[in-house]
Amino acid sequence: MPRSDATERGPLPPFERLVADHGPTVLRVCRALLGFTDADDAWSETFLAALRAYPDLRPGSNIEAWLVTIAHRKAIDVHRLRGRTPVPTETVPERPSTAGLPGSGDDELWSAVAALPFTQRAALVYHYVGGLPYAEIGAILGNSTDAARRAAADGRESLRLYYHAETGSTT
Repeated sequence: MPRSDATERGPLPPFERLVADHGPTVLRVCRALLGFTDADDAWSETFLAALRAYPDLRPGSNIEAWLVTIAHRKAIDVHRLRGRTPVPTETVPERPSTAGLPGSGDDELWSAVAALPFTQRAALVYHYVGGLPYAEIGAILGNSTDAARRAAADGRESLRLYYHAETGSTT
């Protein structure tokens, strides 16, 4: 008797298990890329998109990397939307607002991370917060493994220079 495609690849685990297992990582990635204001919405959008695509997921896929890829795309959507959405104000601010970006609070590290270019920030977040290897980060960002490693190294160097400038440290 011929086996169906679903039988050959084995049943997928329940989607609820994916949310329970990988939800916290995806939320940390969303918060690091977008800040607390937009992170919950991006997290929800990530899992809605994942739910739609889940039945077609290839067996043996790295589910965490797949979810982080979706979260990355949702973060890009939010950044694009932010760039196109005017914010009405009574007066023009003297300096750009960081509302909704990581570091818009008092945390100096997140302020420095928020100031990094998006690719550097994403490479650092995906590697150090999401725990992804550079090969998968390169795939998410549409770059090579070496480009992802370079973006993370450049981001680390920028953070190191920021720290030294802020503290006056020479070590």
